[in-house]
Formats: sequence, structure tokens, C-alpha cells
Amino acid sequence: MILVGELTLYLLAVIPVLLFWTFWKNHDEMSRLPPGPVSFPIIGNLHQIKAKEMVNSLKALSQKYGPVFTVRLGMRRVVVLWGYDAVKEALVDQGEEFSGRGSMPSFQGVMKGYGPVLSSGNCWKEMRHFTLTTLRNFGMGKRIIEELVKEEAGYLIAEIESTKGLPFDPSLYTTNAVFNVICSILFGKRFEYHDEEFLELNEMIHECALISSSWTSQLYHMYTDIMDFLPGSHQKMHQMLSSIEKFVERKVKTNQETLDPNSPRDFIDCFLIKMEKEKGNDSTEYFMKNLVISVLSLLLAGTESVISTINHSLLLIKKHPEIEAKLLAEIDSVIGRDRLPSFDDKNRMPYTDALIHEVQRFSNIFPLGLPHRVTRDITFRNFMLPKGTDIIPVLSSVLHDPEHFTDTETFDPGHFLDENGCFKSNDAFMPFSAGKRICPGEGLARMELFIYITTILQKFKLQFPCDPKDIDIRPRLNGFLNIPVSYTLRAIPH
Repeated sequence: MILVGELTLYLLAVIPVLLFWTFWKNHDEMSRLPPGPVSFPIIGNLHQIKAKEMVNSLKALSQKYGPVFTVRLGMRRVVVLWGYDAVKEALVDQGEEFSGRGSMPSFQGVMKGYGPVLSSGNCWKEMRHFTLTTLRNFGMGKRIIEELVKEEAGYLIAEIESTKGLPFDPSLYTTNAVFNVICSILFGKRFEYHDEEFLELNEMIHECALISSSWTSQLYHMYTDIMDFLPGSHQKMHQMLSSIEKFVERKVKTNQETLDPNSPRDFIDCFLIKMEKEKGNDSTEYFMKNLVISVLSLLLAGTESVISTINHSLLLIKKHPEIEAKLLAEIDSVIGRDRLPSFDDKNRMPYTDALIHEVQRFSNIFPLGLPHRVTRDITFRNFMLPKGTDIIPVLSSVLHDPEHFTDTETFDPGHFLDENGCFKSNDAFMPFSAGKRICPGEGLARMELFIYITTILQKFKLQFPCDPKDIDIRPRLNGFLNIPVSYTLRAIPH
């Protein structure tokens, strides 16, 4: 009894001390973080942040708390960076410290921190280096890749011609064209547009994009531990990603059975050869899971953003007939109608180059950017950010920064033209993010956008079923991705 009594007294004395120490530690840590609105248990700042209007909600908070502020998204505490100066200072000037990958629960259930996109630390460095090196070896930015894109542009034109002037959904064909280029790089082959396996893969990846941009996906990121046990579209996301993973595993097995180490055919072959060389290295990052997730990551990252940008571009061009007229005049002057566009033409087509940049700026495909994570305790703008702090660099705030773009809500290729009509770069153009984690497929995406958009306009007169002023350019979904509305048009050969 005496021991029990002593233990009780001891606990009564110690527990308040522990509680006070925990409160003080959390309070001390919070006092050194960037300022932000008062949050509540469980809901965090959800009363101030609308899942369906995340960017506008964060913009309102930035106007009150400044370009660097702290919020709680449900159970998650994150630091938000708003505007070009804050994002550039973090991702570029202190790129190493901000190079970790923040939490993305919708994808991590399957991808588990592997591959070049969702990994951090040494795994990320190795996978990114290998990916960039392999893409360069297969001609990223060179003729090999360009020939793939131009060849696919020919197939795209043939498919559009087959509509014979009847209304059709252009996203069906642009999706196939973009997918086939990345498939040629990853799997060493393109697919026929009506191949069932190919169409199924396209549909699964598009479904992942739709789910990741839904408001339920935003809630899943905030309450992962709870929603893991609840039904909803986030559960379907896991199923889709698992199915894509199995698709990749089948392709890898086929490559293993036919591999010639002296003649790699594609990205998978290169990785398999590297795996063989790394045998016996216990700390190697070159193993089967990293291969499969790297391919899966590149399929996701290298398709939907380009597809959405092309589909946004057709809407925006037809919405503004005066812009379309200037664009067509430049295409006729530089390329003509007898040959397909090449990427070298871009240097002689400042208006077209400016228009494609403006489509990317205005359509704002990744409004929040991918989350980053602080890799060590650092001081940033006189605030202390502990190691592991999740960072949201709002790319929308950079692409619409009034200090770098005039009249940011107006679609105007003039944002990228000087007074002489020459192309003018802008440091705040960050649709692919910036710094050490800039999208590794940026070069391929730029090439595809230029060649596909100019080829479509060169070959066809596009007609919408409504007056240009009535074309709806608002995105269908504006969560993780800004996905354009579905629409139909007619393509009449010139």
C-alpha cells in the first residue's frame, strides 16, 4: 500500500510537469515558426481554408500574415510560401535545405517514398540523377526525342483527320499522343491508339489525376489515419495506382526475359543493367521496387500535365480570335503548310513561344506545386523551421505575381514579349517548379507543347459549337491539378 501511495504521489507530481514541458516545448516551437491564424484541435484551420478553393483561401491568409505563414490543414502543420520572392528564396537560394519531399498520402500508399518524385535523401538524389542521365542518353532535347514527338504528331493528325469534320473530344487524341512518347522512352515502343491495354492505362492515369484533384483527396491528405478506414475515392486511388504498378511489373518482366546488356532499348533496360552492376552493394538504390516506382512516377508526371496544358491551349486560343489570327500568321510565315513543325522553329516564332508560355502561366496546371520538406533545422526569414517541416510553395502565386506580370488575370501573350515583339523570358515563370526538384521532364514537355500545338493549328481550322465569348475556360477541377473542362470541336483541314 505504501508503494502504491508513493507511486500515486510520484505520478501526481510528474504528470503536470510533463504536460507543462510538452506545452512549453510546442509553444516555444510555434513561437519561432512563421505567423499564422489560430488553429483548433482536429480541424486546424479548415474554417478558413476551403478545400475546393485552396489557392484563394491561402491568398487571403497571405494578405494578412505575409508571404511566409503557418497553417494547419486538419492534423498537418505546413508552412506556406506565397509569391515569387519567397518561393525563389526557398527552392533556389536554399534549395538543398528545401529539397525534401513533403507528405502526399494519396500516392505514398503505393509508391512508399521510392522513385524520382516522392523520395527524399539519397534515394531521391540517385533516382533523379539516373533519370536525367538516362533521358539525356536517349536524346532528351536532341533529335532522337524530337523525332519521336514529330512521328507521334503525324499519327495525331491522321486520327483527327479521321473525324471527317464531325464534332469530337480532342483530349482523347492528345492523350494518346502524349502517352505514346513517354511509353516509347520507358517501354521502347508506341501503342496503336485503339490498343485496349494502352487505353486502359490511359484511363487509369487520368482517373488518378481526377481523384487527386478532388476535394475528398484534399481531406485525405489532412486526415489520412482516419480516412484510411473510410470508403471514398481515395480508396479507388490506391486501386488505380496498384493496377498501374502491376502493368509496369509485367513490362519489366518482359524486358528481363529479352534483355541484351550491350544494347539497351529503353529506360527499363538501362535500370536493369544498372541493377546488375550494383549487385553486392548493400546500400544500393537500384532494386526492383525503385525501378517499378520510377517508371510509374514518370508515367504520371510526364503525361497529365502536358495533356491538360494542350487542352487548355485550344480553349484559350479559340476564346481569343485576335490571338489566334496572329498565331496562324506566324505559323504560315515560318513553317508554311507543307512540312511538320520542328523544335528549331521555335527560335523564329516569338509570338508562338510567348503564347505557349502564357498558356502555362494562365492555366496554372499545378497551382500549389508539389509539397517540399525541410531537410534540417534552418532559419528562414528570421523564422525557425524544424527539420521535417512540410512546405507548400504556391506556384499559382508566382505565376500570378503582380510584381512580375501586369494584369495577371488576363490571358495575354504580351507577358512574354518585349516592345519589339521579341520573346522575353521572366524569372517568375515556374510552371515546372524551380531549384533542385524542378520537373526532370521539363525539356520533353516544352518540346511536346510546341510541336503538338503548332501542328494542330497548322493542319486544321478548329470550330467550337458556341461563340468564342461563350467558351468556358474555367477548370473542371482545381485541386492538385487544374484540369480543363471537357469539350468538343470540329477540325476542318486547311
